[in-house]
Amino acid sequence: MLTFKRLGEAFLYAWNEETCQGEWNPQIPSLNQCAVTALVVQDYFGGEMIRCSLSDNDSHYWNRLPDGNEIDFTFSQFAYTNQVEMDDNVIRTREYVLSFPDTLQRYKLLKNEVEYYLRTP
Repeated sequence: MLTFKRLGEAFLYAWNEETCQGEWNPQIPSLNQCAVTALVVQDYFGGEMIRCSLSDNDSHYWNRLPDGNEIDFTFSQFAYTNQVEMDDNVIRTREYVLSFPDTLQRYKLLKNEVEYYLRTP
C-alpha cells in the first residue's frame, strides 16, 4: 500500500528541471512543481485538484482527497518565496489542467520518474 511518506520521497527523487514550470532550483525542489504533482497525487489517491491565485499573478495547485482532507506536497516552496495564496480556491478538472501541452509533457515525465522510484525497494 502506498503511503504519503513514500510518495513524498518519490517526489523528492523525481522533481527536476524538466518537470518544473519555469526556473529549476535544486535547493527548493518543490518550487514550480505543483500542477504536475497534484495530477500524480490524484492518480494514486483520487479526489479533486484545488487551484488558487498567488500574489505574484501565478497560481498554486494541491489536492483534496476523497475523505475531505487536503494534502499539498509542494507547500514547502512558500518558505522560500514572497508569494501569498489568495482566497479564490476553485476546483480544476484533470482535463483542464492537462489541456496545456507543457503541463501534459511535464506530468508524463514526473509520473514516469515517480513510478520508477516506487518500483525500487
